[in-house]
Amino acid sequence: MELMTNHGFRKTIKYLRAFIIISLIGLGCMLIVFLGILGYAKILGAPPLAVPQSTLFFAGDGTLIGESNSGQKRYWVPLEEISPDLINATISIEDKNFYEHNGFDYKRIAGAILADVKAMAKVQGASTITQQYARNLFLEHDKTWARKLHEALYAIRIEMNYSKEEILEGYLNTIYYGNGAYGVQAASQFYYGKNASELSLAESSMLAGVPKGPGIYSPLASLENATKRQVIILNSMVENDYIKKEIAQKAKGTELTFIGKHPHKRVEAAPYFQDAVKNALKNQLKLDERTIALGGLRVYTTLDLKQQQAAEKQIQETIASDSDIQVGLIAMDPKNGHVKAMVGGRDYETSPFNRAVQAVRQPGSTIKPLLYYAALSQGFTPSSTMRSEKTTFKFDDGGEYSPHNFNNKYADGEITLAQALAVSDNIYAVKTHLFMGAETLINTVKKFGISTKMDQVPSLALGTSGVRVIEMANAYSQFANGGKKVTPTLITKVEDYNGNVIFEGTHEEERVLDPAKAFVMTQMMTGMFDSKLNGYAKVTGNSLLDDITRPYAGKSGSTETDSWMIGFTPQLVTAVWAGHDVGKPITLTAEKSYAKNIWAKFMEESLKGKPVKGFTPPKEGVKGVYVNPENGRLASKDCPVRRFTYFVTGTEPTEYCTDHLEHKDNKPAKKKQETKDPWYKKIFNWGA
Repeated sequence: MELMTNHGFRKTIKYLRAFIIISLIGLGCMLIVFLGILGYAKILGAPPLAVPQSTLFFAGDGTLIGESNSGQKRYWVPLEEISPDLINATISIEDKNFYEHNGFDYKRIAGAILADVKAMAKVQGASTITQQYARNLFLEHDKTWARKLHEALYAIRIEMNYSKEEILEGYLNTIYYGNGAYGVQAASQFYYGKNASELSLAESSMLAGVPKGPGIYSPLASLENATKRQVIILNSMVENDYIKKEIAQKAKGTELTFIGKHPHKRVEAAPYFQDAVKNALKNQLKLDERTIALGGLRVYTTLDLKQQQAAEKQIQETIASDSDIQVGLIAMDPKNGHVKAMVGGRDYETSPFNRAVQAVRQPGSTIKPLLYYAALSQGFTPSSTMRSEKTTFKFDDGGEYSPHNFNNKYADGEITLAQALAVSDNIYAVKTHLFMGAETLINTVKKFGISTKMDQVPSLALGTSGVRVIEMANAYSQFANGGKKVTPTLITKVEDYNGNVIFEGTHEEERVLDPAKAFVMTQMMTGMFDSKLNGYAKVTGNSLLDDITRPYAGKSGSTETDSWMIGFTPQLVTAVWAGHDVGKPITLTAEKSYAKNIWAKFMEESLKGKPVKGFTPPKEGVKGVYVNPENGRLASKDCPVRRFTYFVTGTEPTEYCTDHLEHKDNKPAKKKQETKDPWYKKIFNWGA
């Protein structure tokens, strides 16, 4: 009997020893696995905490004009800009031991397992804030073992590499509060119309209950359910020593007001401009589309909201509602190239095609100031004269070209360059172009920043090669600023979601035009608004004289299918194009004047209340004299019309006008001297 007892005891000891060994081996394996997981997590390093956030676009004055998102409102705010009551309420109800554990609350896990076993169903969760954050960042919300294991690994990596404050900040900025609001800032704005930093205890405790089930506990879905959960949260805050019982009672009785809408649900400001900004982010800053759409960027632009609204208003009021005419408008600050207003069409919803930056259209006579700038370098002056008459140009290859003036009206005599520009004489332009050679204008437009290809043809002087509206606005800016290079600029600064500046625009002055010649051309372009230059036709800005109240320089242009007006002051350059998208001829008289009228009304409204500035001549290089605008000679006291005109120093006329001398008929006739034709006239003896 004793032998059997000893045998049984030894057998028990044997099993016990085996159990202990197996347990130690199991524990050892578990320790190895655990250390392996830690080592693997360490090797993987810190997971990125960036999440999709709305990219925000701001006007030049800091006003929010738009945001880019995929139906998700996300705005990242630092922890110090979140109400302490909301932070405490969230920790109290979601993870009261958040600051003590290392990512996993083992007591809660054990309690949840027991509760689930008793109920024979999953009735209690045990995920910590860290685990929830890992799920929000990297995982789907399915309930599989694979997802749980991945969640655990991410939670370990987060805890190993980030502080509790960083984890809490990230969690509060990524958790879903319903109605498209991700994060406390978007949720605070949606539910209460205020920032997360401004939330009261009552508001915070109500909001902290929503993430458990936005469809159930949102006060907009069920105020009863939301209020019951708010009470639970306030009680938990008392139990966890965040607040006193009396304060909780007061919060329970506070009546709350809910807004229920996102403050920037649909931003309509300058949609064509916003598209252009996104293209600039992609093509100039080399940002990918996902970063632009959901990178949480803060993009500061050059847009002037008042000028943008003025542009849209004038287009809407000027163009008849039943007209098919489209429009493109660009307004720029000539000092730095900042685009202040942009309209790419009459209705963005109908047609998002941006005619201000994408369409290539014939500029017509608006190309002439660039042509004549080049001519100033080849001996021409504002007083240079040529005949304006119906002309057929014949070429060595047997070809012919017969340009014509508007309404086939000609001076049938000599006119000056200043007058030719003011009345937009085409014969003068083509003669100038052919004299200099087609390459001259092609090279000149490049100097003005125009990159579209130009055709080497006689009609190039009349604007038959297409350009973009934004290119022409930029070219004229170089006249307005005295010859300095500018580039159309839409963005001044870009910050990432952490507030780090990833781009900041700079402007370096580079002179590309001769300042004296640029000023002489600018002063010649004021001629389109000066009736002293009326000749065989009225100046092209004659119809606008009653609408403008300050000095402007500019040039209109038209082809069969395109209507243009580009003009400027020292503060603002604006280019307007109007026409049909399909290149159909503009036949109605009213439609032919749309570009001019929009330009004049826009400039007047945009500059209202701003100083009236004239065009200041450079300190050296130009000389102003009074001339007779009919013949370009120095005006005598007997000339009925005298116009003050600037010339490049040394090219001003020296001969006085003798056409209006007193008692001219009683003076003895002078012997007529034989005169030689000027050099540039000889070139054209083969014309006509």
